[in-house]
Amino acid sequence: MKKTLVVGTGYVGLVTGTCFSEMGIPVICIDVDNEKIENLKKGILPIYEPGLDVLVEKNTKAGRLDFSTSLEDNLEEAEVIFSAVGTPPDEDGSADLQYVIDVARTIGRSMKDYKLVVTKSTVPVGTAGLVRKTIQAELDKRGLSIPFDVASNPEFLKEGDAVNDFMHPDRVVVGIESSKAEEIMTRLYRPFLLNNFRVIFMDITSAEMTKYAANAMLATRISFMNDIANLCEKVGANINMVRKGIGSDTRIGNKFLYAGCGYGGSCFPKDVKALLKIGEQNDCSMRVIKAVEEVNDDQKFILFHRLKSFYHGDLQGKTIAVWGLAFKPETDDMREAPSLVIINELLNAGCKVKAYDPVAMQEAKRKLGDKITYSKDIYDAVIDADALLVITEWKEFRVPIWNILKQSMKKAVLFDGRNIYDLRELKKEGIEYFGIGI
Repeated sequence: MKKTLVVGTGYVGLVTGTCFSEMGIPVICIDVDNEKIENLKKGILPIYEPGLDVLVEKNTKAGRLDFSTSLEDNLEEAEVIFSAVGTPPDEDGSADLQYVIDVARTIGRSMKDYKLVVTKSTVPVGTAGLVRKTIQAELDKRGLSIPFDVASNPEFLKEGDAVNDFMHPDRVVVGIESSKAEEIMTRLYRPFLLNNFRVIFMDITSAEMTKYAANAMLATRISFMNDIANLCEKVGANINMVRKGIGSDTRIGNKFLYAGCGYGGSCFPKDVKALLKIGEQNDCSMRVIKAVEEVNDDQKFILFHRLKSFYHGDLQGKTIAVWGLAFKPETDDMREAPSLVIINELLNAGCKVKAYDPVAMQEAKRKLGDKITYSKDIYDAVIDADALLVITEWKEFRVPIWNILKQSMKKAVLFDGRNIYDLRELKKEGIEYFGIGI
């Protein structure tokens, strides 16, 4: 069996390569970062993702999963190459494709027989065509006529549940341009979908657009609920009741209807910006998506504004406890995290910040340095605090011992950015409580 190459060992690449190897497919994960590759060979992962470390160790020992820094040296062994390199946003919001093009250029310079090049990274519409042109240009320079195909296979993984998402997908979207590419992709994914074989094949352009449209829709639901939550507070409604009421409508469903202090992470903010840029480049005003971004940007400040209002505009010298730094539970990812916006505002207002997160403390130290105090647990964080801000809905935050909080804090007041607590319960406990839209 020929090997499958996965270029890029971030969330998408490492999960993709590892899960393919778990199904018996020999995989080599490739990255130009030598230190990262050496660590992976030792079982040290560059990311936190529940269950991934176990699978990496298992499949490495079994010889199904290997790591390398050289795409050229491994190209001859492979028929399929997944490009899962980063596509960070440029200053104008468009996706930076330099790493995608570098992969394509390397393949074109080194390939000797048929290859299927699959874009796994989130890329703008038209990228597959650019990849094809880049590979062909390199072949032309070599004076060779070697057949190859390109395909688009966007990922729909949730950080914190990525392994389960990959191993039990509700659908796999594949954009192809030939029957041979369809046959190869069907063969690769069949083991994951034996009971419900649902690979959705389409043209490449539609597959590329599907990824952006999916993330934009989910982001829209979040921003919509945050807008409604803010209105609920004005009119005296409860967003939790509203959510249950509309979520019971089967046309709407109950997913992504939770109000909070804004979304973050590596996908939604970047993909919304990229979709806006694609619209701009094609003279298409994405009015709904623009509003989604604006609402989310504003929502990240809401806890700070409410805290400032509670203290009548004077936060100088206040000690504020923060629970949760990652943009969501079950990850250490702090990219575009609301916590960074909130903490920055607190520091600018003259506050001392004491923070705790179950897994994102090292990442927080990398981003924030010694600007804040890092606490050993939730109770250490609230000692002498003038208020508590809950920013990430980690499970271990759900049932704290309220008496310890009251005894430890200077003032027992809690601002809940994820609506995980019950207003009536906290009133009984003697804690002042402020949620979102409640």
